[in-house]
Amino acid sequence: MNDQATAPATGGSPPAAGKQTLPAVEGWFTLDGDGPALLATRCRACGTYYFPAQRMLCRHPSCSSRELDDVELSRTGTIWSFTDNRYQPPPPYVSAEPFEPFGIAAVELAAEKLVVLGQLAAGTDVSSLHAGDEVELVVEVLYSDDDADYTVWRWRPTGAGGGANASNTTQEAN
Repeated sequence: MNDQATAPATGGSPPAAGKQTLPAVEGWFTLDGDGPALLATRCRACGTYYFPAQRMLCRHPSCSSRELDDVELSRTGTIWSFTDNRYQPPPPYVSAEPFEPFGIAAVELAAEKLVVLGQLAAGTDVSSLHAGDEVELVVEVLYSDDDADYTVWRWRPTGAGGGANASNTTQEAN
């Protein structure tokens, strides 16, 4: 993360036009291609996935391989666990002033059999979530300075599963 950042977070807005868009954490996700993707590695010998990417060797106890391939992880998964974060993380985390609570979810990627922790997209109502809800990977602005918007990956409910609403709007009762 850029330790020069002093500007407040933008609350999860999309990147601004005319500003450079940079990842807040270099090498953990991509903005290229068909959509955002988390960057990981997969052991050629045993098939174990690692996020963030592992560079030296496979850490699986029964594998001694040093052959790891760079891979993009699934862009969708199911909520395994979640909570809301009501305290301001310490530096070097850059948060809005005043601090705004945000949700965090542990998301299981079925194809990889891997659980990835990440913030929930801005506007997600944690009280409407359930374990098993489907989410998709999105990229939102964590903070901005005069030159750039610094982005992170987040999980956004798709509306499938146990009751999350992907559009974050309420429906009127008939």
